[in-house]
Amino acid sequence: MKVVTLIQARMSSSRLPQKIMLSLAGKPLLLRMYERVKQSEYAGEIVVITSRRKEDDQIAELCREENISIYRGHLTDLLDRHYKAAKKFNADAVVKIPSDCPLIDPQVIDRVIKYYSDQHYLYDYVSNLHPATYPDGNDVEIMSFKALEKAWQHAHKDFEREHTTPYIWERPELFRIGNIEWETELDYSSTYRWTIDYEEDYIFIRTVFEELYEEKPWFGLHEILELLESKPFLKSINRKYAGQYWYDNHLDELSHIDHFKNKYKKAGNE
Repeated sequence: MKVVTLIQARMSSSRLPQKIMLSLAGKPLLLRMYERVKQSEYAGEIVVITSRRKEDDQIAELCREENISIYRGHLTDLLDRHYKAAKKFNADAVVKIPSDCPLIDPQVIDRVIKYYSDQHYLYDYVSNLHPATYPDGNDVEIMSFKALEKAWQHAHKDFEREHTTPYIWERPELFRIGNIEWETELDYSSTYRWTIDYEEDYIFIRTVFEELYEEKPWFGLHEILELLESKPFLKSINRKYAGQYWYDNHLDELSHIDHFKNKYKKAGNE
């Protein structure tokens, strides 16, 4: 089974433009993110997928300089971009990781991929997001190419095309869906924010790198938690955005509305 991991990236982020080129330990955030994903034992071939727009030429140039595989496709139809990239690179299983997760733990990536790979005959799609328990910013989804293709053929709503996988995880009657929960039995998904959408997120992530990278470049989930325990004021840097998710603007379109309302209520967003 050929696994292909796709890291979606673009320069035109509406909330924090060009965030993937912000510096982390002296290199662009996207490159630091790629380096962390590359530490995964099971990620297979790793491909950065970006758009064909001129502003994303900078991403393509960085990938060429660093000898990173790249695919360029539609700007907003991420489902189309993922599908065509997976097809080009002959994927049997497709891993989706967004480029706004520069603190992602390679061991978390491995846990999700291995769970699927060991039981791929039982699942079409596995993630650690439905429901999420890991600190936000450890997002991993893996699906069969056939499941991705079916979604590409039948998804029509704008948010299904833009966010790639809602058509799959919203339809358990069509797809065999699995989920990985944090082995600690803790749920930090709404209280710890390690993803980047805002300036405060960048300050937090940059500070974590400044604290940990030099001594241990491949620091993971537990090293970050130990840092936050020893310096709890760091968590306050971007605390006001904890529990915010992309589907905030799509709740009325999601069929499992009660699940998302409960998640929001738990996060203090209602």
